[in-house]
Amino acid sequence: MIDRWHSRSEPGPGQGVAYWHVLFGADPRVCHQAQYVQERLSQFTGLHMTPLRWLHMTTLVVGHTEELSSSALAELADRASQRASVIEPMPVSLRKIIYHPEAIMVRVDPGDALQPLVEMLETATCEVTGKLSLRESKTWMPHVTLCYSTTNQPAQPLIDALGYELPPCNATVSAVSLIVQEGAERRWDWHPVAEVRLGQAESVASRGQRPARSAQNAAD
Repeated sequence: MIDRWHSRSEPGPGQGVAYWHVLFGADPRVCHQAQYVQERLSQFTGLHMTPLRWLHMTTLVVGHTEELSSSALAELADRASQRASVIEPMPVSLRKIIYHPEAIMVRVDPGDALQPLVEMLETATCEVTGKLSLRESKTWMPHVTLCYSTTNQPAQPLIDALGYELPPCNATVSAVSLIVQEGAERRWDWHPVAEVRLGQAESVASRGQRPARSAQNAAD
């Protein structure tokens, strides 16, 4: 495995990135599974554990906050909410372990069932930003990252300790959240902007959010 942040470009102080995430931190089943994995791996150094509060499945990168005003983010949440009303909550299973060069993840299945959610978010985001998808990779594989590698290290000891499958964990994807991540990724300085509920024509704005800076303010 390799150091995820060795040469990774990240936002600096005062900069941020907006994402669409499915948050699992309030689901005790997913948290229990993640805690089990992290405890099994606690004997190893060179791993950065995802905080249980921010366990998530990334669905789409919206863009840099320097280019997104607060009103644009609000409009984005409204448009996604209108489209989300026709997408029903989806049962998923988290079981298969994925060993990525930079991280250890658990796959979210069935991936095909989640495609309508991603396509809806891509459409709503493009309508507001005028830009096509900023997916983190060309082939989207839904997953929850449990820990990141912070150094170059052999994967086999980690595989021997954890294996390739976990006890079955069932969850429901019933909402997607618009999140602003400020600063470097591993600081976990996240600010929920809105929660869009599937099967309902509404979004819930988060209290105490930090409004994204407009492009004009970012230049000040």
